[in-house]
Amino acid sequence: MVMTEEMMDAIEKDNVVFFATSTTDGTPNVVPIGFARPIDNKTIMIVDNYMNKTHKNLENNPKASLVLRDASACPYQFKGTAEIIEEGKYFDEAVDWAKSVMSKLAPKAAILLKVEEIYSVQPGPEAGKKVD
Repeated sequence: MVMTEEMMDAIEKDNVVFFATSTTDGTPNVVPIGFARPIDNKTIMIVDNYMNKTHKNLENNPKASLVLRDASACPYQFKGTAEIIEEGKYFDEAVDWAKSVMSKLAPKAAILLKVEEIYSVQPGPEAGKKVD
């Protein structure tokens, strides 16, 4: 599944997304994230500045989901598998990006969400429908 230009632009422009993970026994966890942007049409980078439960959840269960705060701009849910990156190119990009916005930030990791499924969150009869 690939994101459209419209989806990627909306993710880039929204300053808060909601990122959902769960424990291995299924206990859900959702957090607001201020740093998320697509790096290509199949991958969203999320900067881990303050994650605790989310980081631990991803270590044990890499399945995750993301929606934008402004669902009217991008009425989609992105589901996939996340990878924690703590060094190298993507980590360096995450650090540079976060510090360019707020110099006091000290990112712990870059999280790369590989988008595997996209669903509509548009209210109405299409809600929850998988996007082809």
